[in-house]
Amino acid sequence: MGRGRAKAKQTKVARELKYFSPDTDLSALERELHTQTHSGDTADERSWEDEDDYGQWTGGRR
Repeated sequence: MGRGRAKAKQTKVARELKYFSPDTDLSALERELHTQTHSGDTADERSWEDEDDYGQWTGGRR
């Protein structure tokens, strides 16, 4: 019991990811990749949980 709601949410998120194509700032991506490749092998202290930008690419929809 309760699996239906979780599956429905997963399906909704999967559809949003499939059909929503946000504008990509290629220059920002290039800068980020450039700094990552030249920063050495130091570990990044931030975790993926800290970088929750879901609201940015969905336009605030939840």
